[in-house]
Amino acid sequence: MDFDPTEEQALIAETARRIAEDRVAPLAAALDRGEGRADFLANLKVLAETGFMGLNVRAEYGGTEAGTVAFALAIQELAKACASTAVTTSVTNMAAEVIQAVGSEEQRRDYLPRICDGTYPAAAFCLTETGAGSDPSGMTTRARMDGNAWVLDGAKLYISSAAYAGIFVVWAVTDPEAPKGKGISCFLVEAGTPGLVIGKTETKMGQTGSATSEVLFESCRVPASALMGRLHDGFRVAVGELAGGRIGVASLALGIARAAMDAAERHVKERRQFDRPIADMQGVQWLIADRETELEAARLLILQAATLKEQGRPFAREASMAKLYATEAAQRATYTALQLHGGAGYIRDLPLERYARDARITTIYEGTSEIQRLIIAREVLKAVG
Repeated sequence: MDFDPTEEQALIAETARRIAEDRVAPLAAALDRGEGRADFLANLKVLAETGFMGLNVRAEYGGTEAGTVAFALAIQELAKACASTAVTTSVTNMAAEVIQAVGSEEQRRDYLPRICDGTYPAAAFCLTETGAGSDPSGMTTRARMDGNAWVLDGAKLYISSAAYAGIFVVWAVTDPEAPKGKGISCFLVEAGTPGLVIGKTETKMGQTGSATSEVLFESCRVPASALMGRLHDGFRVAVGELAGGRIGVASLALGIARAAMDAAERHVKERRQFDRPIADMQGVQWLIADRETELEAARLLILQAATLKEQGRPFAREASMAKLYATEAAQRATYTALQLHGGAGYIRDLPLERYARDARITTIYEGTSEIQRLIIAREVLKAVG
C-alpha cells in the first residue's frame, strides 16, 4: 500500500501549509480573544479562491475535484495554524458535498459555485437540536407544505458558522406520523430568508474564532424547489454525510495535536534543567515516543478512511475509527505538550493552552467518542453475522 501523497495531493497540502503560515496562524491568537472577525472572513475568501471550499466538488460546479485524501491533508495543515479556520473550512466542504450528492442539477449549479468561490463566506449544516444531538432522528423542527412553499418552524443548536454562512442545509420533519427517522427531509435555505433568525452565539471553551449559534426557523417560507433529494429521505442523507464529516474532524484533531507536539519537541531540546536539555531525560523521551506513535496511528487511520471514501467504497466504520482514535489521541498529545512546557504551557503567551482547549471539542462534535464506539461495534458485529 502506497502512503505517499500524489503530486496533486502534495501540492494541495503545501498550498494549505503556505496559506496557514502566512495568513491563518498570525490571526489565531486574536480570534481566540474574540477579535479579528473581518480578517477571518478575508482569510476564508482567500481559501475559497484557492480552491479549499470545494475540495471534493466537481470542476463543473466550481470545485477543485481533489478528493477526500487531499481534503484530509489540507484540514490538517489549516488546523496546525488555527482550529477555528479549519472547522469552518471542513463544515463548508461537508455542506457542499451534501448539495453535490443529493441536490438537483439546478441546486448544484445555483449554490455550489457560490460556496466554492467564496461568494458565501461559509455554509452551515443544521442538524442538531436541544433534544436531538447523538440521536438526530429525534428532531422536532417541522416543515409543512403551504400552497407552493414549504414553511419551516423549529430551532437548531450549536450550528457552526451560522453568523456568516450564506447557505444553510437544514433537516426537518415532513411526516410526523412516520416511524422515527423515516419522515425527515432536507432543505436549502439562503441567509436573509424571512423567518431564518440567527439566535444566541455561544461563548465556548475553545475554537472561539468559529461562531457557534442557535438557528431559529419562525414560519420560514422557502419555495418547493428548496427541498433537496427525495421527500422523507433526509435522515439517510444526514447519516451518510456525518460519516464523511468525521474524516474532517479526525484530520482537524490531528493537526492541532501535531502543532502541540512540534512545539513541545522544540521546547524540550532548548529547555535545560539539571545542567542538560530535558530532552535527554528518559521520562520526557517516553512521553514523546508514546504520543508520536499514537499520532502516526491516527494519521494512517485517517488516510485509510479517506482513501475508501475517495474510491466509493464503504467507509463508515473506518471513519468512526479514525475520528475516535485521532480525537482521543489529540487530548493526550495537547496535554502532554502542555506538561512538557511546565508552567509556561499554562500561560496564554504560548499557544499550548489554546491547543488543549481547541482539541477538547473534537471528541464531542460530529458524534461523541461514545457514539463512535457504538458505530464501530455495530459494524464489526454485523460482519460476524
